Amino acid sequence: MKKNIISLTGELSSGKGTVSKILMQDLNYGIYRNGDYFRKLAEEKGMSVTEFNEYVSNYPEIDIQIENSAKEYAKDHENFIIDARLGWYAVPESFKVYLTVDIDVAAKRAFYNHQDIEKKKTEEFATLEEQKADMLKRYQLENERYFDVYGIRKEDPNNYDLVIDTTHLTPNDVAKIIKDEYFKWLEG
Repeated sequence: MKKNIISLTGELSSGKGTVSKILMQDLNYGIYRNGDYFRKLAEEKGMSVTEFNEYVSNYPEIDIQIENSAKEYAKDHENFIIDARLGWYAVPESFKVYLTVDIDVAAKRAFYNHQDIEKKKTEEFATLEEQKADMLKRYQLENERYFDVYGIRKEDPNNYDLVIDTTHLTPNDVAKIIKDEYFKWLEG
């Protein structure tokens, strides 16, 4: 059964946050972000996001709690976007979108993004190379953890209704593609 929910996930700095804001405004939808909760927990522990990823791998109940929060929210809500790594898994009746991006472009986006103060609290690096190395490490940690805890591979394109490479697209272009395909999905 389809619900009026878009689950938006993807690689680090693929544009999920920016695109989700555009979709919220264009569709007049709400948003549910697991990443904010994850960052808050990391900050409370005095850890970087990468350190917290390592920590959570030893405490899968934290991961399950975080992912279940999206599932619970979707039980009573529609007309919203889930901005979460496993939103597609937690809410399979959503329109599932995965954003990819070239790692060098992603590292530059993350390193030079001075607007997201909350991210910078748990992700501050002296060089672009450090940023890229950390992103590759986080990607690996997340993939291992999700496979160990859930038996899934988040980067498998078969999990999604739509996969978009954002490397050479603007956030508005990406949002337009998502909206066009989402409406087709709802009708079909």
